[in-house]
Amino acid sequence: MERTARREVYTLAAVIVARVPPARKLRRLPWKARYVWGARIASSWRRWLVLATNQHADVRIHRNVRLGPGFRLYMPEGGTFIVHAGCDFRRDFVCEISGGGRVEIGPGTTFTHGGLIQITTSLTIGARAVFAQSNMIVDGNHRWRDPDLNPMDQGYDYTPIDIGPGVLSLAKVTILAPVGERALIGAHALVIKPVPPYTFVAGVPARPIEYFGHPENRPADLEMP
Repeated sequence: MERTARREVYTLAAVIVARVPPARKLRRLPWKARYVWGARIASSWRRWLVLATNQHADVRIHRNVRLGPGFRLYMPEGGTFIVHAGCDFRRDFVCEISGGGRVEIGPGTTFTHGGLIQITTSLTIGARAVFAQSNMIVDGNHRWRDPDLNPMDQGYDYTPIDIGPGVLSLAKVTILAPVGERALIGAHALVIKPVPPYTFVAGVPARPIEYFGHPENRPADLEMP
């Protein structure tokens, strides 16, 4: 009996020890508390705040979306802002929508740091697109050619923008035109003309550098340097 009881005690002790996280995991707890659990709570709070303060507009943000520090939505006149599941706005994302403008961001899309969107007409972004640091997407260009008027008094020319799924836009890119599916935009590029699907563009203004799609789908008018 004594041996049996001793074995039971040893077995119970072994089970308890096995369930105690190793020291390495314990040391990670403060990090997880701040950057995982705390970040989820903060994101939920930001989402609630955005929805609560934009009752005059059509704002729909899926619950499974991370809104990081600095997320701001500026829609003084209404408009539409829709974000699908799995999107990640890591830090300092700003979206400004004028009038009845509409922005819809597809599932799994990521804005890393310092993203800026300014839309008066419409912007649609496909699934799992990635926008690196300091990307700007704008649908309007200043008119400036009238010598008798200040540029701020000449109005804008607008172009609705459609960005396809799987687009990868590297750091410090400005997008003023549509971008096709799976296109790659090099860092510091200025996109002022439509980018074909499966095309790598770079430069100011951005020009096609390489086509990496299926040969039979290559646009007939695509010119390389």
